[in-house]
Amino acid sequence: MVDPNRSVLAIGECLIDLIAEDNRDLLHADRLAIREGGAPANVAVALARLGVPVHLGTVVGHDSFGIRLRDALKAEGVDVSAMRLTRDAATSLALAWTNDRGDADFQLLRLADRLFSEHDADAARPGEASALIAGSVMLSDPGSRRGAMAALALAQANNVSVVFDVNLRPSLWPTLAQVRAVIEPFLREAFLIKVSLDDARGVWGDETPEAAIERLAEYPAITIVVTDGGRGVWYRNREEGIRHLPVFAVDVVEPTGAGDAFTAALTSRLLDRGWTSPDDDDVRFAMAAGALATTKAGAWPGLPTRAEIKAFLSAANT
Repeated sequence: MVDPNRSVLAIGECLIDLIAEDNRDLLHADRLAIREGGAPANVAVALARLGVPVHLGTVVGHDSFGIRLRDALKAEGVDVSAMRLTRDAATSLALAWTNDRGDADFQLLRLADRLFSEHDADAARPGEASALIAGSVMLSDPGSRRGAMAALALAQANNVSVVFDVNLRPSLWPTLAQVRAVIEPFLREAFLIKVSLDDARGVWGDETPEAAIERLAEYPAITIVVTDGGRGVWYRNREEGIRHLPVFAVDVVEPTGAGDAFTAALTSRLLDRGWTSPDDDDVRFAMAAGALATTKAGAWPGLPTRAEIKAFLSAANT
């Protein structure tokens, strides 16, 4: 059983989201809202709201946005001792909008987060964590990739469970063939692999959730999850094969952060059960977190507490 006092470590980009308001694409947007974001930072905040000790390994600029992010994370209860503020680059930015399918799309301007180094990995203490959570964005740059690989090596050496969210951003990669090669070490070591169907199409050409799961089943991951927006979630564990769960009906305000809420909530359930295979209740818990995250604008405002998820599930079951 994992020591509940050990902190989950999320590593990667912490940035400012510039979100097109009124669910408009960038071509037609009149206003951009400034919000805190970055998938690992979103996961960290989501875990903190679920009562899970968590720290974030990242680099931001020593500027107004970087200080804003640090202070906001601290206010949410995230340990920022492994968050480095640098004067060598400005805080990274992301342009965000809602696509025609109702999912969030992003265009990233990677700046300070690319500077995450082996030293930053050491400072984040991955070998002492209860889990390591990472995604592909930090692997797209050679510098932060070295830092990520150092964190993975320390986690491996100390038998720390790994959660990997593919979270593809195609514009960051010269070719998709490079994505497949670079993410391979994390796929090999992950207990949980999460991927959207859009990501699976982009990286491997898989056209269905079942095909994506079968492809990823070649890795030793205990659990594989494929999300597909309003069409639901498919997951596979070693005991039950592939299962599909439909989404919860909610009034969607904006989808930014929904996938990160899902990742955090499912990780919290895996921690609760001592890293054994999740069941339908665990995945529904994560889906409820993702659904609630869409009911407010911005990545963080809609991230729910455990009590809010339980109340939502109770109402959904009546």
